[in-house]
Amino acid sequence: MLKKMFGSGARVKLLQQFLLNPEEEFFIRELTRILDEQINSLRRELENLENIGMLKSREKNRKKYYRINTHFPLLHEFTSIIRKSNEKYQSILKKMNKLGDIELCILSGAFVGNKSSVDVFVVGNLNAQELQDFVDSEFEEDGLKVGVMSKEDFLYRITLKDKFVATLFSDSDNLILKNKLKKDTEHLVS
Repeated sequence: MLKKMFGSGARVKLLQQFLLNPEEEFFIRELTRILDEQINSLRRELENLENIGMLKSREKNRKKYYRINTHFPLLHEFTSIIRKSNEKYQSILKKMNKLGDIELCILSGAFVGNKSSVDVFVVGNLNAQELQDFVDSEFEEDGLKVGVMSKEDFLYRITLKDKFVATLFSDSDNLILKNKLKKDTEHLVS
């Protein structure tokens, strides 16, 4: 899907590499090894991404290092697209759907590299302990925190302008994997 959308497999691989590792920088030969792409196609795509302002570069020890430009205006939007299309997350959501009826699923905290009172938040009709057991078995990281709410409780908390719910939606780093409650939550999204 992303290859069709962005027009180039090399560009998609570069976007994934940089957007999923925003603190790191890479030089071109390193990228050819990591991404298993030809140096000329990577060089062309790196130049394109640098020209539009998504990447920054610097010279060090006769090597040109590239990194994400954290001030790029569409950074959060591109990051969200790359994360949502991540096959791992889509596969996990598919398995999670077997646990019960899920109306909303948000990944935050450890999944997006920030502090949060919950790492996986789900609204729906499912058992919290079953979800915790599932998360513990699917992810290598220990101590992931899970939150589950019924649809009714969640909608009630929205009417109260609940801080926890508002924070989940106001943090643009959080990853909304599924949202059947869009019309109820659209005013919460920053």
